[in-house]
Amino acid sequence: MAQAAFFEERVLFSPNLPEAVNKLLQAAVVASHADKPLAEKLFKQARETDRACLQTYFALYKFYFYQGRLQEAEREVIAALEEASHQGGFPSDYRRLVRQEDQCDMYASEITLFYLYSLKALAFIKLRRQQEVEARVILSLMNELDPEDRCGASVIMSLADALLEDAA
Repeated sequence: MAQAAFFEERVLFSPNLPEAVNKLLQAAVVASHADKPLAEKLFKQARETDRACLQTYFALYKFYFYQGRLQEAEREVIAALEEASHQGGFPSDYRRLVRQEDQCDMYASEITLFYLYSLKALAFIKLRRQQEVEARVILSLMNELDPEDRCGASVIMSLADALLEDAA
């Protein structure tokens, strides 16, 4: 019985994920290999089932990104940033967040860390969409928001630097 459960659960999302959302996300992951329209429908259904569940935003923007649907991925990352900031009680606009006098501790919770990871995803999407200036602005601000580089934005910065060198 435990072995069957192992095979049903293909991706480990947050351990606190509501069961109904987890089932939809698992089905979406399975469908994403063979039936992209069904996968998209299931990812969206998971998000609609619990709009406060940050993992649903993550799953959907990753799905779009891997499909090369970068504009939709960007839209979902922005929605993720807005939801995380709403839950965390801080500004969704990363420029405003950096300028705040009493800057939020971005290592304080899963919500703030999710925000940082999503912001890194936004920078990467901007880079892939050839919006290098916007990507670099985000990455430079991330140095202030994430000075310990816990979310790994330095990897995206290195990629941006390499692309700049290749263009020169």
